[in-house]
Amino acid sequence: MADSTIDEAYERISRTGPERAGWLSNHAPMAAESLVRAGRADLVHRWLDGYADRMEERPRGIARIAVDQWRDPLGDPVRTGDWLRYFERELADEPWRDVLVRWWPRLLPGIAAGATHGVIRVGHAVRALLDAETPARVTELGQGLAYWAARWQPLAPAGAGPYGSDDPRAALDAVPRVPDQRYGIRHRLAQLADLPDWPASAAAVPRAEQTDPAVRLAAVVDAAVLRVGTHGHGDTIMLVHSATAPNAVLRTLPALPRRLWPASLAAGWAATAAVTAAYAPAVGRPAPVAGPGLDPDSVLSRAVATGDPHAIKFADTAVDTFRRGGDRAALATAAQVATDLADD
Repeated sequence: MADSTIDEAYERISRTGPERAGWLSNHAPMAAESLVRAGRADLVHRWLDGYADRMEERPRGIARIAVDQWRDPLGDPVRTGDWLRYFERELADEPWRDVLVRWWPRLLPGIAAGATHGVIRVGHAVRALLDAETPARVTELGQGLAYWAARWQPLAPAGAGPYGSDDPRAALDAVPRVPDQRYGIRHRLAQLADLPDWPASAAAVPRAEQTDPAVRLAAVVDAAVLRVGTHGHGDTIMLVHSATAPNAVLRTLPALPRRLWPASLAAGWAATAAVTAAYAPAVGRPAPVAGPGLDPDSVLSRAVATGDPHAIKFADTAVDTFRRGGDRAALATAAQVATDLADD
């Protein structure tokens, strides 16, 4: 049932665009995949029905993007329809893994695309494809890649030094805050280039004891999950992306050759640091405490009950963190996020 449900959901979503109201992301494919993964496949179509008024028609194209002329329209949201058609052609002609491997290093420098929703959507699609290759899942990967390409947005560059931190939590604490926090993410990320401490923070890819980039990246995700518990009140919706964006990269690594893993680690960390700089409050709050009976199933149920796609996706990521290390603080954080978003 789960397999057919996600394919049915993707087929419904494929007729819609990646955004609404000009720039707000379509969360339907990401939330649907998380629901199926959480064992809630029976809720997917009902959830999509409730979300239907937040989905718009798929945008039309302007002009065909030639294979050797992709650089100019990169990052141009007006060309979203053209990018959707471009990746339809790419994936019709080649295996999805080949397309992903070719485009991943092209897109990775623009990881801030769509407030990181481009890479998050791709990460969910890849996880579904690694379970089973179906036409609907290949189509969804193409739509995720197209959205990322259309909204491609690079961050201010990192410094050139070696990895600077053994502790991802300490590295997050050292990330500077952007001074003007009155407007949206594009305005905030534009300020990173003017922060003297940003290059060092962006280069401080936290190390784990092992040298495997996947292990390092998992440590980044885990630290970001827990930090949402103490700093998520600054802007819960935006700060959950400090964890879900690197987790999307982590979920994609098994489909990539290992030569692309170091750059993926660096980009995943940069996304976490950038969202932290843009939205984390100066002062944290006490970490939430995991009460008795709190387990992955109850946490996912709380998130699903909110109906909020950010709560659902964050719970999905927090459960990954819990299952890696058994830290119940991750579950408590996901429960807190669900409460915060339900109150909103």
